[in-house]
Amino acid sequence: MQDAQQEIKKIISFIKKIYQEQHFDKAVIAVSGGLDSAVSLTLLAKALPKEQIYPLFLPFAAQDMDDAREICEFNQIPQRNWNEINIQPMVDVFLQELIIQKNADAKQQDLMRAGNVMARTRMVVVFDQAKNLEALVCGTENKSESMLGYFTRFGDGASDVEPIRHLLKTEVRQLAEEMGIPEKYIAKPPSAGLWDGQTDEQEMGFKYSDADQVLAVLEAEEDLAKLDVDKEVVEKIKARVRQNAFKHEVPYCYCGKRD
Repeated sequence: MQDAQQEIKKIISFIKKIYQEQHFDKAVIAVSGGLDSAVSLTLLAKALPKEQIYPLFLPFAAQDMDDAREICEFNQIPQRNWNEINIQPMVDVFLQELIIQKNADAKQQDLMRAGNVMARTRMVVVFDQAKNLEALVCGTENKSESMLGYFTRFGDGASDVEPIRHLLKTEVRQLAEEMGIPEKYIAKPPSAGLWDGQTDEQEMGFKYSDADQVLAVLEAEEDLAKLDVDKEVVEKIKARVRQNAFKHEVPYCYCGKRD
């Protein structure tokens, strides 16, 4: 991305246009305290009146929400608009009924299933609050997550408006720097907050800085050999893109004529 300031202006214009065209004047956004939600909230606060933005804090158990509150203060969102709902009671019921474990001893499949339940529970809450407020849901997904399929279908991948889905993770950091977002959000290890100690890069097995180089070349259909990225890492990234490509296709719809 060559001109971060120009990109910010375009995104702000896009947000304003969508809300005007869809005849909504309020926005609900789940704010985790991570970089993506910090950037999305900041863009939203530049596009809409601050009193029309409703941040949701959706911790699981004792998950720390201090950074989420601080980015709302940074953007001068009125505290009367903040709403915190702990999703643990809802998630625990699902996990018990579905017989899913969520602890350090659980097998990887159980952890992934539990993480999906958490992500989908958050979206149930987000869309319920949006319905209550007659608002549109602002998402926080970036292009790297989208291309890698690092999202839960009908969970954190669900939204009404996506202001940064066209930006790679490294480009999101550029926007954060340009908008003066505090350094701690830029430096924080990306995490979906699905279990204690979970980080995106640890779970995927590679860094966003490497992934973004590979993804940009794949999208441009250029030669991957020119990249200064370990070949094993390149193959791992390519494999993840292939394995999760179906997420962008579902639901598979039959659109032909009946026999």
